[in-house]
Amino acid sequence: MKLIQILGTGCPKCRKLEENTKLAAKQMALECEVLKVTDINAIMHMGVMMTPALAIDGKVKVTGKVPSVDELKIILAED
Repeated sequence: MKLIQILGTGCPKCRKLEENTKLAAKQMALECEVLKVTDINAIMHMGVMMTPALAIDGKVKVTGKVPSVDELKIILAED
């Protein structure tokens, strides 16, 4: 099971990234856990300086943008 982390402080773009990620995972029937990380220190510790960001199993894959559902499917399928 994949651990997907949505890194951000809760801004509209962060919420959209979470929504798109959950939809992409559902459409792929992907076994995963989606966690929101809102603690700025934890986000910075992962090397992220621009939110929203997406990490899969602790590896940052996207920063500073909100990929489409189709783009997220490609990202989720890579790992």
